[in-house]
Amino acid sequence: MRFQVRTTRREEFVDVTGEVAGFVSRAGVADGAVLVFCPHTTAAITINENADPDVPRDLVEGLARVAPQDARWRHVEGNSDGHLKSSLVGASLLVPVEGGRMLLGTWQAIYLAEFDGPRARTVNVTVLPGTQ
Repeated sequence: MRFQVRTTRREEFVDVTGEVAGFVSRAGVADGAVLVFCPHTTAAITINENADPDVPRDLVEGLARVAPQDARWRHVEGNSDGHLKSSLVGASLLVPVEGGRMLLGTWQAIYLAEFDGPRARTVNVTVLPGTQ
């Protein structure tokens, strides 16, 4: 199962928790896990706080300090910073499912992290049943 996310800026974090939760609900799996995977080399998937909108902004700014766009990268496409940020954040995550719901913490959300937008991005979701 997959869905598309249209990003609007070069670097941003887009909350996709609702879309992922919808897949979990429709799968009808009471207990197990959900795998969320981003098949792009300049985007990523992560979990972080969703209560304060400054957190995603701070993450974008912090990663820009770690991997600035204007560094002397060799890759000619001009998006090496996006590749590095994607590798640092990661392409996938696994979230436990219990009682048909993701076991995210009170302030947690799942984000698509965009590092080379704006673009249309794909997010793959696999709901895995638990074993007894």
